[in-house]
Amino acid sequence: MTTLGIGLLWLVGLLVLVATLIPFSKIPHGVVRGLAFPRQQLFVMALVLAVLMLVVHPNAWGWFGAATLGLLAAIQLIHTIKFTPIWSQQSVAAPAELRDDTQSHIRILAANIKKSNRQFDRLISLIRAREPDVVLVIEVDEGWIDALKAPLGDTFAHWVEVPKDNGYGICLMSKFPLSETDVREMITEGVPSIRTAVRLPNGSDIRLYVVHPEPPVIDHDTIGRDSEIALVGIEAEKDHLPAIVAGDLNDVAWSTTTRRFQRLSGLLDPRVGRGFYNTFSATMPWMRWPLDHLFHDPEFRLVEMARLEKIGSDHFPMWFVLALARTKAAETKPDPADAKETRKTKEMIAEERDRPREAIGSDWED
Repeated sequence: MTTLGIGLLWLVGLLVLVATLIPFSKIPHGVVRGLAFPRQQLFVMALVLAVLMLVVHPNAWGWFGAATLGLLAAIQLIHTIKFTPIWSQQSVAAPAELRDDTQSHIRILAANIKKSNRQFDRLISLIRAREPDVVLVIEVDEGWIDALKAPLGDTFAHWVEVPKDNGYGICLMSKFPLSETDVREMITEGVPSIRTAVRLPNGSDIRLYVVHPEPPVIDHDTIGRDSEIALVGIEAEKDHLPAIVAGDLNDVAWSTTTRRFQRLSGLLDPRVGRGFYNTFSATMPWMRWPLDHLFHDPEFRLVEMARLEKIGSDHFPMWFVLALARTKAAETKPDPADAKETRKTKEMIAEERDRPREAIGSDWED
């Protein structure tokens, strides 16, 4: 390898080191939190670089570089390994009797369609093929609402429409009755969420939260996103109904923010012990991570979960089937938040609510 090649090898290794260490600061800024997204990619890069170090430098320097990169790979693995089948699951798989009891089921199709995507028929065809009970559509504008309602208006009796031109529109379509429906801008003006009760065929009511907080960007902090995710977690934990929180959280499953959400809410992540289910980016296979989430109360059992085919968006849709069991159960549970973490989180939420500003990325697709 040439001198230039060796220099590039060490430079890339240094970049992997920096990208691995910076997220440990937990600073709520897009630069910091965004570097926690590509942990799978950094893991692979570190292993490949470690091998190259030994090939290029079959000496003490090579062993030093390889050992350092091996440690960095281990750090990335520690954060992501629980989303592999070798880890203990959180969500309990539905037993046979619950799988057969379809009156206790809720089938959810969740899709971030990307506002500028106009391939309406691809989502409509997917909905018709899957026959979900509830559909969550993220980033809808008036054009998307009109395109969906014409062919699906009679299929879904209940609609919550929040079209927006800023990329934060939400549409909820349900075959099941809805009540106590509330559309809120919880933290930041222009960033709505939906809170509603859903009645299952067996007569049981459950709570559904649909969220799409702001994304992390390199020139802005993530306090708005972090506050909205945390606030939903606090509400879900206090809710008298068994809760489901779903949507594009603009955050990865292993992040500081998502782990705090689970501690605050006590909700379970069905991906733990099963797989990554990377939903973004649908257009760049080498840069994928799990951004579209569903968390559920321990009263639910998991019947089915799948990442679905492309619909013209930069996100893959997700498919979930849950069964309400009436009793709480979990293979493993997130640790509960302590009083200090809860207090500091509530202070963060209060401060962010008082900060007037525009939603991040509202002009990206103008």
